[in-house]
Amino acid sequence: MPRRALRHIDESLDYSRHLFLIRELQQPWDLAKYFSDPAAPLEVEIGSGKGQFIHDAALAQPDHNFIGTEIAHKYAAYCAARLIKEGISNAVMFSGDGLQLFREFLPENSLAAVHVYFPDPWWKARHRKRRVMQMELVRACEKCLVPGGKLHFWTDVQEYFETALEMMAAESTLKGPFTPDVDPSQWRTHFEKRTVIEGRPVFRSWFEK
Repeated sequence: MPRRALRHIDESLDYSRHLFLIRELQQPWDLAKYFSDPAAPLEVEIGSGKGQFIHDAALAQPDHNFIGTEIAHKYAAYCAARLIKEGISNAVMFSGDGLQLFREFLPENSLAAVHVYFPDPWWKARHRKRRVMQMELVRACEKCLVPGGKLHFWTDVQEYFETALEMMAAESTLKGPFTPDVDPSQWRTHFEKRTVIEGRPVFRSWFEK
């Protein structure tokens, strides 16, 4: 399902503390550049879309830090603008390839959780190598999650869900899959809300290191 058009993005805002380009990141990796409490548990969302999850999670868990990644820059800016306007300081947006963040910057045993909600299914068989839920990401999670850390994967595409779980069962050291206990009337993302309202199923799982 295509993304809906975004509202106007306020270019007058100061994005310097909430929006960063992954391609411009430099070593050494230092969370103090992004958060006032760099020692707080860190969670990363891959593909933040319009930013409902990163916004709600940061408000619900002020003692955690959150990084949202979004490959579409205008969406990353949209998410960052919402954080800025509401004064949310424990969440930031990174624009670019989230896998690059894992490959080049995130240290071992540094993440409390990774969130992957409704990633692009890349329907055509020849394009499925572009899917987010590949072993490259899973291996990165195995490295970067702390012991007891969680990988959450939700989708509305049953084939994608089953394929990912089969891959995990065959190749991953993470425990699971486990089924989350959720209130179906509470939505983590805008896409989940649309899916539930339209009466389509949502397939949810989580794994643990």
